[in-house]
Amino acid sequence: RFLQYRGPFAKRRHPLVDSSVVSEIRRCLEEGIEFQGELLNFRKDGSPLMNKLRLTPIYGDDGIITHVIGIQFFTEVNIDLGPVPGSSIKESMKSSTRSAFRPGVVGDRNVYRGFCGILQLSDEVLSLKILSRLTPRDIASVGSVCRRLYDLTKNEDLWLMVCQNAWGYETTRVLETVPGAKRLGWGRLARELTTLEAAAWRKLTVGGAVEPSRCNFSACAVGNRVVLFGGEGVNMQPMNDTFVLDLNSSNPEWQHVQVSSPPPGRWGHTLSCVNGSHLVVFGGCGRQGLLNDVFVLDLDAKPPTWREISGLAPPLPRSWHSSCTLDGTKLIVSGGCADSGVLLSDTFLLDLSMEKPVWREIPVAWTPPSRLGHTLSVYGGRKILMFGGLAKSGPLRFRSSDVFTMDLSEEEPCWRCVTGSGMPGAGNPGGVAPPPRLDHVAVSLPGGRILIFGGSVAGLHSASQLYLLDPTDEKPTWRILN
Repeated sequence: RFLQYRGPFAKRRHPLVDSSVVSEIRRCLEEGIEFQGELLNFRKDGSPLMNKLRLTPIYGDDGIITHVIGIQFFTEVNIDLGPVPGSSIKESMKSSTRSAFRPGVVGDRNVYRGFCGILQLSDEVLSLKILSRLTPRDIASVGSVCRRLYDLTKNEDLWLMVCQNAWGYETTRVLETVPGAKRLGWGRLARELTTLEAAAWRKLTVGGAVEPSRCNFSACAVGNRVVLFGGEGVNMQPMNDTFVLDLNSSNPEWQHVQVSSPPPGRWGHTLSCVNGSHLVVFGGCGRQGLLNDVFVLDLDAKPPTWREISGLAPPLPRSWHSSCTLDGTKLIVSGGCADSGVLLSDTFLLDLSMEKPVWREIPVAWTPPSRLGHTLSVYGGRKILMFGGLAKSGPLRFRSSDVFTMDLSEEEPCWRCVTGSGMPGAGNPGGVAPPPRLDHVAVSLPGGRILIFGGSVAGLHSASQLYLLDPTDEKPTWRILN
């Protein structure tokens, strides 16, 4: 194809190249027959030549084409085509290089003035083909280069494309529903979510109540709503009610949602959001002991109804495990506590989009130490991060601050121990790594960063600090978010 374009700046085939010959080449290749013909081509400097081309298919023993042999014979052709398009620009760049980039003295400073080829592109090409593929940090830097790039980087449509490419369409779709997001604009959102410079705690006054009082419940976010299910009531009473707090409301208040066919009461379970408004509950401890059942609820259905999913080959019944969702359809469960207090280290996946879902254990050559009370977070599309928990170490159990990751897009996924500044085994035991903990919360932020807060922390350490980690960095580094 490149031999049919004249000059490095050409954007289409030269008009003197016979398109019927090109079509004949394509037809012969598709039909698996030999081609012989001549085609006008061009050298790198734009001078013309005639290409006598022969393409011959090679068949295997089974009669199927395995290769095509191409033989080219170039001859000179006497055609006056004039100067190569764009050559004047190229020559002017060459001739002006020495003078254009020669320092001139202004006061006591050396000033360099030169010709930047990228600025010869149109605003549309710059925005759609180059700037939109950069990260938010890069866009902010580019905007300081010159006035034209500064003006381009103020375009909200460009920032929307940058955010979609950096964070994914699902994340930006959710952000569009956040109150005040449209008022801030995508440029401001990208800045604040990248630097977190404006992050601040804000105490909400909410009405209603979650009654009766409880602990060891599970909660998750569904858009701008917080959903709470189950928990351990007075005298270890397993609960199975559902409450919703709508943060979009001007006066948010807890509401007890009347649902049909609720799961058996439980505590120490997990509650995750899948596919927009759907919730999935797994495991926990109920009246009859540990559970390994799965229930799904569409919060926006009229009326909302819990539905049990009978997954084949389920994992062991457990509580205090961790779970997350992938691709909006897959539930991942890891670790937890089985019968007789045995800690687990397995990882299972259940595809809820299947008509008859089947649990599948993810086979790995090595697993992190078995644990409970840890967290699983999704980042970078199909990667998961495990943090903390009460981990087994020989006959003992200790709070952990370990970080492990797994890429589920690999053919053979495996757990990897993450190290870096302030990480375990990084030669920097002080650092700013979170104190070991369990029963904390982890939140995935746009761009793949993980936020850790709270939990059960030993000694004099405070659990009120926010810790941030970017596992996509070459050497991930914990930092405290002030």
